[in-house]
Amino acid sequence: MRSTGTQWAAISAGALLASLLAAPAAHAVPGEAAAEPATRIDQKALDWRPCEDLEPVGGTSLECAAITVPLARTTGDERVDDLAGTVEIALSRAPATGTAEHTVLVNPGGPGSAGRMWAAHTHNRMPEELRRTHDVVAFDPRGMGASTPAVNCDPGFFAPVRRDTVPADAMAERALLADAEAYAAACAEDAGPLLDHMRTEDTAHDMDDIRIALGLEQIDYLGYSYGSYLGTVYASLYPRSVRALVLDSVVNPDNPWYESNLVQSRALDRSAGNFFDWVARHDDTYGLGADGKTVAGAYYDLRAELGEAPDRDTVGPTELEGAVIVVAYSGRTWPAVAGALAARINEDDPEPLLALHEAYGDDVDSDPGYGGYLAVQCTDALWPRDWDTWRSDAREVHRDAPFMGWHNIWYNAPCLFWEGEPDPWFQVGDGPYEHPAYDGDVLLVHATEDGATPVEGAHALRDRLSGSSLVVEEGGVTHGVALTGNTCVDEAVVSYLRTGVLPRRRSQGPDLTCDARPEPRPRTAQSAPRAPVDRLGPVGLETSR
Repeated sequence: MRSTGTQWAAISAGALLASLLAAPAAHAVPGEAAAEPATRIDQKALDWRPCEDLEPVGGTSLECAAITVPLARTTGDERVDDLAGTVEIALSRAPATGTAEHTVLVNPGGPGSAGRMWAAHTHNRMPEELRRTHDVVAFDPRGMGASTPAVNCDPGFFAPVRRDTVPADAMAERALLADAEAYAAACAEDAGPLLDHMRTEDTAHDMDDIRIALGLEQIDYLGYSYGSYLGTVYASLYPRSVRALVLDSVVNPDNPWYESNLVQSRALDRSAGNFFDWVARHDDTYGLGADGKTVAGAYYDLRAELGEAPDRDTVGPTELEGAVIVVAYSGRTWPAVAGALAARINEDDPEPLLALHEAYGDDVDSDPGYGGYLAVQCTDALWPRDWDTWRSDAREVHRDAPFMGWHNIWYNAPCLFWEGEPDPWFQVGDGPYEHPAYDGDVLLVHATEDGATPVEGAHALRDRLSGSSLVVEEGGVTHGVALTGNTCVDEAVVSYLRTGVLPRRRSQGPDLTCDARPEPRPRTAQSAPRAPVDRLGPVGLETSR
């Protein structure tokens, strides 16, 4: 799955004294020997200070702190050979406006996304009744953002103009494959041993250290997109540490990352079709065609043209894809993307498209997020070890879903060469070799037309979490729904976080259906959006670089 993240500067909070304690034993996996307790560091007196590297958001200023945790989180693993190694996890907090009764830990998705700014975003989106009673804490996961050490690989990888993701011949394919191998090698050289300890399970253990550092018996958790998988793993490992669990834009628990990306490419294509149809409905504004097929044809013609002559030696076909993909993540981006395409196609004006690339596309600053993304995904699950399998799947998915079929393959291709050792997918359920699923109350939230995480994943997780209720935004096209302005959805989320009451679970989901918000209105202004979209985060919220 695609992601971009923002690398924030290191925070200045001083190092804290630490002592090693034994963690509660995790649930045993059927058929396997019980794992020994993992070690963790207990720091119950966090040194909260004003954040020197994070600007206030909407008037909300954040406090920052850090905790130190073991590099190796899972004992009984042959890779755990240095329990003295540590990493530092950077935290942020938006304090409750009244007396804090609960703390909600938030993760915006990714993987690869720095998360600390989301404490402010989430705080601002909460109604006052929750702001009074809830501290909001966010963190940069290990290896990302201001947490140290951080994964950095090769910023030059994103220098324009990049190779066309759709290889014209065998030579072009070999060149793209060589690029993927070189990037994986650069990550291994920079990150070293950290790459063996970047799995979702590692971060889940870090989350419980955060809970302990906060002095809490239980936490609330709000996780978007990849954060839904992180929350699923955390609740499986630490079921007694969870008070409330909100999982939004759900990752399908039955699809490890390689399979998930193939499914995602088809979903992204369907979402692009929704965008093309919307542009066609507003042909009087954009002039790109009166039906979705014609609009799609205009887009692919532009893509081919940029392959012959990139705009300003900056935007070629791959840069175009990297910017336009946001239409599959947020309907709010549709007017800006449509305006940029119309200006370029109808008026031969490249400026709005260049601005779109600057706002949404990959550049040298994308390297930490991309490296962090790969560091998690490449070791979170097993990947095919021969390129023939990848090529065969790429050709099939491109035939069915050309919008991002090959692009998504190359985005993940470094996993074929990854230095870190992969482990099997952390699957929850009651089957052989599965981890016990959390059986407490869970609120699942999903938009039915989400292109990044298809809605089938929410139904699959509902089936595995016996205490869950599923709220869907029927017809919703935005990735990340909770606390983004749909009154029906937000009321369910707020009620659950405040009282623990879920929508009544039915014999089959969804358990509550909310109407989607109105479609975006077309506009002729050609300015780029004000803020980039985190492609696996809650794009209903605004973020900033």
